[in-house]
Amino acid sequence: MTYLIALVLSLALLIIGIIKFKVHPFFVLLFSAIAYGFMTGIDIESIISSINNGFGDIMGKIGLIILFGVTIGKVLEKSGGAFVIASKILQLIGAKSIHLAMLLTGYILSIPVFADSALLIMNPLNKVLSSKAGVSFAGTTAALALGLTASHTMVPPTPGPIAAAGILGADLGSVMIWGLLISSISLIACYFFATKFASRIHVPIILEEVTTKQEQPALWKSLLAIVIPIVLIIFKSVMDYPEFTFEPSPFKTIISFLGTPVIALLVGVLLSLVLPKKLDEKIFSATGWFGESLREAAPIIFITGAGGIFGKMLQNSGIADTITSEFTGMELGLFLPFLLAACLKTTQGSSTVALVTTASIIAPLMPALGLNDPFMATMTVLSIGAGASVVSHVNDSFFWVLTQLTGMNVKQGYQIQSAGTFVLGGTAMTVITVIVKIMH
Repeated sequence: MTYLIALVLSLALLIIGIIKFKVHPFFVLLFSAIAYGFMTGIDIESIISSINNGFGDIMGKIGLIILFGVTIGKVLEKSGGAFVIASKILQLIGAKSIHLAMLLTGYILSIPVFADSALLIMNPLNKVLSSKAGVSFAGTTAALALGLTASHTMVPPTPGPIAAAGILGADLGSVMIWGLLISSISLIACYFFATKFASRIHVPIILEEVTTKQEQPALWKSLLAIVIPIVLIIFKSVMDYPEFTFEPSPFKTIISFLGTPVIALLVGVLLSLVLPKKLDEKIFSATGWFGESLREAAPIIFITGAGGIFGKMLQNSGIADTITSEFTGMELGLFLPFLLAACLKTTQGSSTVALVTTASIIAPLMPALGLNDPFMATMTVLSIGAGASVVSHVNDSFFWVLTQLTGMNVKQGYQIQSAGTFVLGGTAMTVITVIVKIMH
């Protein structure tokens, strides 16, 4: 029980440090990991080794992947490519189905673009279309926010799911395929929540002029940097399935190289460069788009690295043996990562921190929980993602971006965003449970 008590105290230190003392999650995770090491009696050399190896191993796996994913999103955002994709989806679905249009647009945009940025892009359009269609602004906002949250927590190349997949050793292509399926099914419940419940809430629309300051790129160019990397990664994952036997060939060699996540996303970065009309220092300089990408990716990368330290410290402490002996006979399975992620999300606010921390804690426990085969590793990532969406409230920065942009008060934010994310996370976990029962 010493290990479990130490883990609980370390998590308490993590939550108090972030919420009460406003310390950056990287430093709180690092100090929580070191504190756990001392509390469980790990020797000094092993603590140092856990810090160095935990950070280095995870950085080698996913550091560049996160950076390239953020860079693609930044170029899409700044070039107007994200706006083009959003406008086309809205045009295809039509103003009569504004809730569905907002749900799907948010869902697709949040895969390459940060949820906060995607909301800033979409909010003016949402206001105009809701006003013209004469539908509840609260309902369409709920649909947009839940679409953004679903892919933000469950679909790579969003940084959080990428980090969790790297920490748990899950195949990224498999996480993409199942993440798209599970989160898409979960959107059905979100749609009914937005149209039947959130739409009853009155939030006035204060219209603002929607301007486009630059010539927009073509749709096909805007989609290249998103679609091609995803297709390459999925192709490689399919070719690597043990059920399929592909003969050695130049095509297989090429796909094995290009479909490796770090190369696929680097290809995405290169393809994103077809979007700007001119390639100059505005894009490449330290103060340009690439510089902004580095600044935005750095906190996520370092938080993930600190999570790797925490996970390595847990692994070296032998906590897996304790979990095995203490919880033998209890069918915890995927519900432990889901509940842990939900607790961390609700208490400290950040979905990314919840994803990284939970994955770091669960990684050494995978065999004890029966989650260590490839399929269950994928489902573990997604159960953590489902938990990391529950519940968005006042300690979540996205909650405040949403309420301030739309003019909601805090009570309405709870009714729309908090209740909606509970529906999203609960539905996703239910879908995961059903799929596991069928497939495993």
